[in-house]
Amino acid sequence: MPDRNSRRDLSPVEAAERFIARRENENASRTVRSYRNRLNDFVHWADENEVETMRELDGWLIDEYTRYVQSDGNAPTTVKGKLSALRQLLEYCVSIEVADEGLPQKVEIPSLSRSEETSDEKLDSDDARQLLSFFRDSTKHYGTIQHVILELVWHVGGRIGCFRALDLEDWHPDERKLEFRHRPPTRLKKEEEHERNVLVAEPVAEALQFWVERERPSKRDENGRNPLLTTNHGRASESSIRCWAYQATQPCLYTACPHNRKRDTCEFTQRVKSSRCPSSRSPHAIRTGSITWQLNCGISYIRVAKRVAAEPETIRRYYDKPNYDEELERRRPDTEDLDVLDAPF
Repeated sequence: MPDRNSRRDLSPVEAAERFIARRENENASRTVRSYRNRLNDFVHWADENEVETMRELDGWLIDEYTRYVQSDGNAPTTVKGKLSALRQLLEYCVSIEVADEGLPQKVEIPSLSRSEETSDEKLDSDDARQLLSFFRDSTKHYGTIQHVILELVWHVGGRIGCFRALDLEDWHPDERKLEFRHRPPTRLKKEEEHERNVLVAEPVAEALQFWVERERPSKRDENGRNPLLTTNHGRASESSIRCWAYQATQPCLYTACPHNRKRDTCEFTQRVKSSRCPSSRSPHAIRTGSITWQLNCGISYIRVAKRVAAEPETIRRYYDKPNYDEELERRRPDTEDLDVLDAPF
């Protein structure tokens, strides 16, 4: 039988793997990957500083790690995320008695301003309009996967995990309806809570149906399901969808390159390097632009929240990024004729 004390000591890498394994039973795969990515720095730092067991950690070492994370060129949100993950790891270690009680509270989680917590990067509605006009008018690019991804992410405003989870049977072209369902191993972020049906406009539906009938590789995934978005290998991965979004938002598709490059020879047009284009936009930036645009169109926070699968307060805090003129236009119906002599009060 193993010595009792030997079972109560875990190395940082063992502790992290055990913690992540526990989370795999409780969270979506994307959340688990987030934990793993955020804890990689801690495991590397612990190895470099010869921290052999979690029990060796104390306030001084935690402060040293905090200084390391803060000085490594990380954005404020990244620092907060990595320290939050460390605190959760320590709380887990305390619960299984391989770290000293009270240690998690020694991790100071920084408070961030709203500007530090959120990114202002978004695909502007004017850019989306020009890009989608290009795709819809192009004989070469119409109905390609890049076109379809931009249509879907912009007009629905969902996360890429939602689109990846769609099966062919979830698309009803006659009704122009998409059905988002939580069916592990494909997952929606909040599982059944994020299940919903979404309508799309006729031009969006036409582009999607063109993809289905003429462009879509007829492939099943490893579970025997028919994905809506496929590659020659089966269901599209999130990284593939992300790359297609970057490709779809490069302005050189419809105008001269703003960075003085030639599209025919630019390496950033390649799928694997598309994110390096300074003017391309991630799916998150397209989602942010879409949500702002939907709100500018007069749709309520509650209805937009249901369509994009988010809480209204989350939209207000993280996704609604109107410029000053867009804010003014939202107020215009209530304020442009505001005159004390005409007011009832």
